[in-house]
Amino acid sequence: MARFIQAQYPTHHAGVERFERAAESIQQTAARFNGSRGLATLLLAAIVSALVVVANELVETWTEGHLLAAWIVLWTIGFAALALLAEPAARAGVALRREFKGWAAARRQAAEDEKLWQVALTDARVMADISRAMNLSTRAQRMMRSYY
Repeated sequence: MARFIQAQYPTHHAGVERFERAAESIQQTAARFNGSRGLATLLLAAIVSALVVVANELVETWTEGHLLAAWIVLWTIGFAALALLAEPAARAGVALRREFKGWAAARRQAAEDEKLWQVALTDARVMADISRAMNLSTRAQRMMRSYY
């Protein structure tokens, strides 16, 4: 007598599915990350903390009998600095990030140019290609100058 067993095994592993969802969540979070916002927050915190320290030093000289008033003035200065300097700090953070990206791109390009030059020193065909490209560029610049 023959018996057939038809066992139903799951085709997906629950742990693998959880891991895939976690990896996808991390990727989405990384895609939404804005580095300039963090940099702006850091700049704002540094500026405000410096202002609070200066205000504390100024207020500390007359706090002998007016401790509550001194703390009110100190926190007013702190919150006013937060309100007034949030936008300039954000703009500074964006500008700083843009400058850093430009600097990094220029360094990358310079490194690539140096590698190409080292190859051109050992390979005459690459040197000929570079020379031809420079001649074409020079001709194009002359034509543009004569046109304008």
